[in-house]
Amino acid sequence: MSKPYSYDLRQKVIQAIELDGMKKSEAAQIFQLSRNTIDLWLKRQAETGDYQARSNRPHRTVDKITDWDKFTEFAKLHGEKTQLEMAELWSGKISARTISRALHKIGLSRKKRLTATRNEMQRNEPLSLLN
Repeated sequence: MSKPYSYDLRQKVIQAIELDGMKKSEAAQIFQLSRNTIDLWLKRQAETGDYQARSNRPHRTVDKITDWDKFTEFAKLHGEKTQLEMAELWSGKISARTISRALHKIGLSRKKRLTATRNEMQRNEPLSLLN
């Protein structure tokens, strides 16, 4: 994500337009900006009273599951089902991805096998023993 223009530059551009009477197109050429950018700054100033850049941090998401004890019991009861099936059974509208995040949050795995799978290579017998 690109960085926003500094507040100092924004201040200089707005002052040049408002106090010095410079045209927007002249300011755009001098400060090497797009005229649209200047228009957006002026619009933001008119709406909010300042031309400060908006925060580019991601918005905090709100958990759709709030009662974690209830969800833990639900997960234990319906643990054999897929996440999509669990999402359909949950009271309220919720996605399978939300179920996945919630299962991860309470420390449950989505794997269905009860026993571990051996993950090792089998050795071939030497050819001399086969004859």
